[in-house]
Amino acid sequence: MREPLEEVEKKISTMPTDPARVRLKDPGNPEKCPVWQLHQTYSDEKTRGWVIEGCKNAGIGCLECKKPVINAVIEELEPIQKEAEQYIKDPDMVRSIIAEGNEIARNRAKETLAYVRAAMGLTSW
Repeated sequence: MREPLEEVEKKISTMPTDPARVRLKDPGNPEKCPVWQLHQTYSDEKTRGWVIEGCKNAGIGCLECKKPVINAVIEELEPIQKEAEQYIKDPDMVRSIIAEGNEIARNRAKETLAYVRAAMGLTSW
């Protein structure tokens, strides 16, 4: 999640594809390509249709096929990485958030225990 976006792009670009698609002119089968699984998650219906058609008819190359996935993954990761950056730069803020959460959980646990004790008739605690 915090890997540099250039590395994410490089990893997707070098992913293996349909083993039957050795040359650009060879037709492929998206179902046999691991990149297709990413398309199913990140691509819209129009893009998936383009991939199926282009792959099966050898109308697009594998790098062309990967580009929409790369763009979608980067688009999803950018805001996450930007938000994470503020926490990395300010560990005191993280500690404060954790302390606040601990206090809320502690109070809720006390309330729950008081309720359970009362329900069980253990009010002398």
